[in-house]
Amino acid sequence: MENKDKDELFDKLLLELRRGTIILSVLSQLRSSQYGYSLVMLLREKGIPVEAGTLYPLLRRLEKQNLLESTWDVDASKPRKYYKLSEYGINTYDKLCTEWFSMVENMDNILKSEE
Repeated sequence: MENKDKDELFDKLLLELRRGTIILSVLSQLRSSQYGYSLVMLLREKGIPVEAGTLYPLLRRLEKQNLLESTWDVDASKPRKYYKLSEYGINTYDKLCTEWFSMVENMDNILKSEE
């Protein structure tokens, strides 16, 4: 396998790995209201780059799943839709965090046992 192919494979695997964490990353930032662009910037600042084209459909899907609530702010010069965790979203997020920390611990044990 050529280096270029190896790099492309690595990039695809890394993208797949990151994709699995995007929902948890987004939910983690929505205890207080955020609009789409502010969420993109907030996640980027925290080392989680997310494209707007990925984020906006995800926010709509999470809202349809009742994990998020939204409100429109039409008082500003540009109307903005703000999202935040619903009560169900808070409970689900807390459960996902518990599972996340368990998986991290298990993966840590697996990866360290390989050393």
